[in-house]
Amino acid sequence: MIKKEEIFGYTPGEKYSKAVAYFSMEFAVDQALKIYSGGLGFLAGSHLRSAYELKQNLLGIGILWKYGYYDQVRDGNALMKAEFIEKNYSFLQDTGIVFTVTVHDSPVHVKAYLLRPETFGSAPLFLLSTDIPENDYLSGTITHCLYDANEQTRIAQTIVLGIGGATLLDILGIEPDVYHMNEGHSVSLNFYLYAKYKSLEEVKKRVVFTTHTPEMAGNEAHSYGLLKEMSFFYHLQEHEVRSLLGMDGNNFNYTVAALKFSRKANGVSKIHGGVARKMWSSYQGICEITSITNAQNKIYWKDSVLDDAISSNNDEAVIRRKKEMKSMLFKTVADQCGKLFDENILTIVWARRFADYKRAELVMWDWERFLRLVNNTQFPVQIIWAGKPYPEDPGSTDQFNHIIRSVKAFANCAVLTGYELALSALLKKGADVWLNNPRMYREASGTSGMTAAMNGAINLSLPDGWVPEFAKNGENSFVIQPAPDLLSVDEKDKQEANSLMDILEHSVLPMYYNNQAQWLTILKKAAADIVPAFEAGRLADEYYEKMYKV
Repeated sequence: MIKKEEIFGYTPGEKYSKAVAYFSMEFAVDQALKIYSGGLGFLAGSHLRSAYELKQNLLGIGILWKYGYYDQVRDGNALMKAEFIEKNYSFLQDTGIVFTVTVHDSPVHVKAYLLRPETFGSAPLFLLSTDIPENDYLSGTITHCLYDANEQTRIAQTIVLGIGGATLLDILGIEPDVYHMNEGHSVSLNFYLYAKYKSLEEVKKRVVFTTHTPEMAGNEAHSYGLLKEMSFFYHLQEHEVRSLLGMDGNNFNYTVAALKFSRKANGVSKIHGGVARKMWSSYQGICEITSITNAQNKIYWKDSVLDDAISSNNDEAVIRRKKEMKSMLFKTVADQCGKLFDENILTIVWARRFADYKRAELVMWDWERFLRLVNNTQFPVQIIWAGKPYPEDPGSTDQFNHIIRSVKAFANCAVLTGYELALSALLKKGADVWLNNPRMYREASGTSGMTAAMNGAINLSLPDGWVPEFAKNGENSFVIQPAPDLLSVDEKDKQEANSLMDILEHSVLPMYYNNQAQWLTILKKAAADIVPAFEAGRLADEYYEKMYKV
């Protein structure tokens, strides 16, 4: 069995000596380790990488998903479909630790693997699996698919993450000063801690919480009866949970419980911190909610050649490298779509998780105007979409495939599949414009524009999430004017679509083709402004300063 002193491989610095266990349902540490779905994982992966660079005493607790989230492939008509393909990772260390957690009043065996720090340059990450011979078939499937659509399986996954992760730490002889819940999936760990310390106050001394979801419906909740039946509350009865947390109603809300178990919580941008405080203000006994804006790890995401060219203010080198990176992206476009893009043409990329509020089709809202944009010979454009819808969300999958059908005939429009870390990096490096147009106040943070700016892509965005903390319209980005809040959803979509097209037609395209010096000034200003404010070293340090210190 692995020994505690073998886990880190480095001595934590004095500033970061407080021991932290960071629980997350997903981690995007490297393309080779497919245990993530999107932004939550990208954030967690960058956090672990920067924790390693700063030599912080932080380790991750996650799940080893046998089939990952899903593999995004194409069917016979070149439309997107989800495939679940077994993953195997020889670079994970078998710790030799197998233990049991109770799920549905039955023992489930859990095996612990370790992603060592030196493998990908990250803080140590323990990954839990139930897919082992000691389990029956059903128990083995708990850790098969990230965000399984079956409600009982989903609950079992959160039990393995929370109670299983806390159990593993005790087996290792590690008593963290701080248990950090990255989103509410690991909230069951608090019932384990309550059984251990016999006091809500003692639990609260040790637990902090990051909330990422500004929509009430997106905060996971299940009936008390089902959770009790699933052994989610560890040794507590339903009435004891209600009494302990002062929670009413038929459903147990993970986020509300996390806010009651924690001594401090944070939203993931200044706007989101305010939204979260407003969302949960009617609940008694919740902790303080501050904000720590998300960030991304520059060492992982940057292109070193471009970064050097920007730092040395070498415009010719910036232009040359940007064209080279576009050409690399366009090889993937040609391979997947049979379309040959031109590195001299302005390239717009919309790439992120597919969800209705993110409005992947906003640029097409006025179809006639969209046709004028893509057929413009004076100021030509190329547009690329990419992203992953939830595999059990047919509406988002239909939207993805509707875009494929809509732009199939256009030689300068492409929709790419396989949106994971590697393709995300390729898109950011190859984009001239990084388009972000969610409905306002629905994006908790959104971080893709940060790494786009690190790679010479200029953000064209609505001022939601992290963007207002960064964007200076016409100086380091282009900002879409939001429609008034009082308007209907349809009217907001109409106004914001028109604002988007106005900016493209009157500012972005003329500047790119007629005023290269100004374009490069914005590009370089964006790259300068993104660091250190939106680099994950700041984030990792700020968590120690604002959340982990008592």
